[in-house]
Amino acid sequence: MTIPAIPAVGSPLAALSNLATGAASPVTPSTTGSAAISTTTPGADFASVLGKGLDAVSQAQNKADTLAVQAATGDLTDISDYTIAATQASLLTELATTIRTKGVDAFNQIMGMQG
Repeated sequence: MTIPAIPAVGSPLAALSNLATGAASPVTPSTTGSAAISTTTPGADFASVLGKGLDAVSQAQNKADTLAVQAATGDLTDISDYTIAATQASLLTELATTIRTKGVDAFNQIMGMQG
């Protein structure tokens, strides 16, 4: 069994999705200095990425739970599958929590600014 390498991370929100799906292509930020023209509103894009990231966390936790039950009942032939899934779910949860904390801190800092 081969463990896929974790790709470089350019966007933490996109990383949630990439880690959960095992995507091999890295997510890199734009280096051109100008934003791409989009037909959707920026808030909708952020909400979509955030929703996908939280779905990825939920899927990883469900996979780890399923493999834990299989390991407990003896249906799992390779215990390393559970170990990998549990570690991945833990890391994704930690990343999501860190992103939430940074977002709340940024919001509080903006609200504390005087105009």
